[in-house]
Amino acid sequence: MANLLVTGGAGFIGANFVHYWLKEHPHDRVVVLDALTYAGNLASLESVSGNDAYRFVKGDILDKELTTSLIAEEGIDTIVHFAAESHVDRSISGPSAFVDTNVVGTHNLLQAAKACWLDSDDAPSTHRFHHVSTDEVFGSLKKDDPAFSETTPYAPNSPYSASKAASDHLVRSYLHTFGLQVTTSNCSNNYGPYQFPEKLIPLMIVNSLEGKPLPVYGDGSNIRDWLYVEDHVRGIELVLQKGRIGETYNIGGNEERANIDIVKTICAMIDEAFAEQPDLVERFPGAPAANGASTESLVTFVTDRPGHDWRYAIDATKSETELGFSPSQTFESGMQATLEWMLGNEAWWRAVMDGSYREWVATHYGGNTE
Repeated sequence: MANLLVTGGAGFIGANFVHYWLKEHPHDRVVVLDALTYAGNLASLESVSGNDAYRFVKGDILDKELTTSLIAEEGIDTIVHFAAESHVDRSISGPSAFVDTNVVGTHNLLQAAKACWLDSDDAPSTHRFHHVSTDEVFGSLKKDDPAFSETTPYAPNSPYSASKAASDHLVRSYLHTFGLQVTTSNCSNNYGPYQFPEKLIPLMIVNSLEGKPLPVYGDGSNIRDWLYVEDHVRGIELVLQKGRIGETYNIGGNEERANIDIVKTICAMIDEAFAEQPDLVERFPGAPAANGASTESLVTFVTDRPGHDWRYAIDATKSETELGFSPSQTFESGMQATLEWMLGNEAWWRAVMDGSYREWVATHYGGNTE
């Protein structure tokens, strides 16, 4: 039996990890620590709220006293660290929050783990600190450049990626300086259930359904490797089970796509869904597809953002050979599952977007959740 602390567990990837872990490892205990900022959503964990193996704690990784006491109180032996500010656009307009959470917060968590696991007489016999990072720390690729590997030099280009790069280095340092048992994974762009609708794929789906513009940066030629979120979660599971201490593992989907192609794929899927499901016309009367028009008519090209990396690509050979990892979803099957989830969970994303969820959190947990 393992006792896991999942930071950022009410966020997109964290919530999917919690669902997966409780299902696949029913004898383990999972404690979620989340500050419930705009991207943290307790509604994403509603279905596990009655599970005796699960506990939610509202708190910030910047609170070192809280994290230290929580690790000790719960007998935590495994930390899976998702908590991070992660939206590049927000890092451009407000970089300080990214340094606070991603750098200082990660360091506080490392200090708490060290205090409980290395400096305490009550330390568990084994422990693991797994840090979840991003491919953006490696910078940008040209068209014919080889994909990022674990040995690619870091070259972050945004305040977000720079803050994640700093946190990666801090995690590594706690292994080599203090002996903390750490692993790190760098993933490509995730998509799937429970993703906050500011990110490309859920934003395009929601705007398509509501007849709003589909904003595409520049000419839409920027390329990303796409990874279905449950495949990412399985990759982390494999790192925890088979990964070598101190190693970094790339987890990718082997699905490079230009942004404009992603948007056009979503448009075609929306049009097809409306043709096959007549009830969608009543549910989303503002959608072009509800009125016999093409969803692609909503595509709107907007000024590119500063420092926009052109291409990311992940070489996951190490994870494949050492861990046995491979994606179970193609981009097409993952996108179909994502659209079906969005159509079936309208109440979830509407609550996130209209602010009613924030009011619920304030009522139940008190204080300002922003």
